[in-house]
Amino acid sequence: MAFDIEMIKEVYKNLPAKVEAARKLVGRPLTLTEKILYSHLHKDQKAESFSRGKSYVDFAPDRVAMQDATAQMALLQFMQSGRPKVAVPSTVHCDHLITAKNGANEDLAFANNESKEVYDFLGSVSNKYGIGFWKPGAGIIHQVVLENYAFPGGMMIGTDSHTVNAGGLGMIAIGVGGADACDVMAGLAWELKMPKLIGVKLTGKLNGWTAPKDVILKVAGILTVKGGTDAVVEYFGEGAISMSCTGKGTICNMGAEIGATTSTFGYDESMARYLKATGRADVAALADTVKEHLTADADVYANPEKYFDQVIEINLSELEPHVNGPFTPDLATPISKLKEEATKNGWPLKVSVGLIGSCTNSSYEDISRAVSVAKQVASKGLKSKAEYCINPGSEQIRYTIQRDGFMDVFDQIGAKVFTNACGPCIGMWDRMGAEKQEKNTIIHSFNRNFAKRADGNPNTYAFVASPEIVTAMAIAGDLTFNPLTDTLTNEKGEQVKLDAPSGDELPPKGFAVEDAGYQAPAADGSKVNVAVSPTSDRLQLLDPFAAWEGIDLKGLKLLIKAKGKCTTDHISMAGPWLKYRGHLDNISNNMLIGAVNYFNEKTDSVKNQLTGAYESVPKVQRQYKAKGIGSIVVGDENYGEGSSREHAAMEPRHLGVRAVLVKSFARIHETNLKKQGMLALTFADKADYEKIKEDDLVDIIGLTSFAPGAPLTVVFTHADGSKDEVKANHTYNAQQIEWFKAGGALNIIRASVKA
Repeated sequence: MAFDIEMIKEVYKNLPAKVEAARKLVGRPLTLTEKILYSHLHKDQKAESFSRGKSYVDFAPDRVAMQDATAQMALLQFMQSGRPKVAVPSTVHCDHLITAKNGANEDLAFANNESKEVYDFLGSVSNKYGIGFWKPGAGIIHQVVLENYAFPGGMMIGTDSHTVNAGGLGMIAIGVGGADACDVMAGLAWELKMPKLIGVKLTGKLNGWTAPKDVILKVAGILTVKGGTDAVVEYFGEGAISMSCTGKGTICNMGAEIGATTSTFGYDESMARYLKATGRADVAALADTVKEHLTADADVYANPEKYFDQVIEINLSELEPHVNGPFTPDLATPISKLKEEATKNGWPLKVSVGLIGSCTNSSYEDISRAVSVAKQVASKGLKSKAEYCINPGSEQIRYTIQRDGFMDVFDQIGAKVFTNACGPCIGMWDRMGAEKQEKNTIIHSFNRNFAKRADGNPNTYAFVASPEIVTAMAIAGDLTFNPLTDTLTNEKGEQVKLDAPSGDELPPKGFAVEDAGYQAPAADGSKVNVAVSPTSDRLQLLDPFAAWEGIDLKGLKLLIKAKGKCTTDHISMAGPWLKYRGHLDNISNNMLIGAVNYFNEKTDSVKNQLTGAYESVPKVQRQYKAKGIGSIVVGDENYGEGSSREHAAMEPRHLGVRAVLVKSFARIHETNLKKQGMLALTFADKADYEKIKEDDLVDIIGLTSFAPGAPLTVVFTHADGSKDEVKANHTYNAQQIEWFKAGGALNIIRASVKA
């Protein structure tokens, strides 16, 4: 039986009436996205025909998922809420804190020792508050969620931007910061701007070397890293129906890389097959009773231009395999053009490492298709030229592929199998030689490939492709190799061509596992003790942030004017810093150290206006804080792109930054700033970004009449006494303004419990 089956029954029981009511309200046929959103309105939300991209709406998600790096701060916040138990089904998954180095057994043992304090904290706090706990080694959060918790027509939030993976099972699943998760676990509404809708019509059928991964790599090239911002991408058409459930998950997963709120597919036979294969035939049977409500109304897919804000059409029969990168996931190159582009741009042509797995591509189908390519090393007398590494998505996947002999094939080509965890995908890769910072190329089936992300080396050119293409490239050791057309020289000097991959959608003998790694919470957690040592350098209980003073902010120092791409990795790096995710003061020592300073083109080097010296960003900000001086951060386009990590908002707040003023924000980061009581502002005229000078003092005027839709005024006083006055827009609604005034959303929750 599925987890939380009674909750799922309740969702499906109420779904038909809620969809019918929404259809009458809107006065037209509904997309799948609209059906799920309108059927999950919070009970206190007045139902109306909401304006896409404008209306803020309160929702009631069905469940919450958290990974260990973000769960620490989310649960430290939840402990402050005063609630005895989570209000909705919630889970914690220990997948981020395991460094990939020597192989699964050794790396997991090291992590269990190194992070024992954090795991003990997460296990005990989960036990106390009724949260399901998945131990280290159990698997990557999104794969485990797809295998155990996702269900068609449901709504979930998760403290990781790739929560969107569950769209492969027909959910609306959205990545959020820990403060949002805290709200929902505390029984409060969750607020989201009603998203715009992008429809992607898939015709034809995948064939040969082309995989579901290539669909999202193509879409990323079309929409770019911000083209999906404030939108849900809904896939449909014969091509969508022809794909596996896990293939759909891959496509939804990387929707985070185009900035989409989430992506989803309508319920079909592939989802029913997957539910049954993963022990949830009961969910499939329930879904079948309401299946007409788990996809869009017929006219929507027949005439998509009438219902979506944008429509993209892709013929899968003609789609080429793609390789995206380097340094950004939206630089899309069809494999037939890769040799030309790589040579023209001077990309390193030797592939040093191929990596498969991660939350994006670690299904049984992914692994079986990669194995079909790897087998050809022996059968065709080849020798693999590059290192090859694997991160299985879950213990269930690892156990099943071990049983089915896939691990033996990987072993024959010298593969290194890491723990069932994120590893290199999130920078938790202790790669030998990376510290030399040599120029090199890697190719992986992950989702992100920002500079320094995988191994900390800024000169590692990382490319994203399907597991099949990654495997072929690792065998060839050559970025210019096109397995569709090119041959390889085998050990006998013969020219051989790799056969196209093949594999099973689901294991023919079924999934198997001895210990999935799940720990159920105590029925009564009131007696469970959650201890946090006051001397710990890994965990720190939170103190509330101070409320707004009630006046305009004047005399702020410019901390940094960030130039170009500034992701949450630049604002709060992962890698070695992950260990401090539960200790706000310690992790604040990485604040903005990856951001490029506009004035000197350097990272982690800003002018200290108190001394005139150039110092580390956190060091300068700590000096401002000690003197009671507030500051402002200025940024470029799509500021805060990437991971959902709320530390990127909490660290500036903790160290005394009062406002962030940018050309544009990524959705999750903007919300995280608001939740923490920060000012998240955008230039009314983006050209005003150029007016800001290094020694500026900054005033933010208009806060005493702070109101939705009313711009604020920002005055920059330059060192020579001259001034520039600019308009700053914001997207705060009335509730979010109250968060600002209270010093953060959590302060309002705490006050409501005490009341």
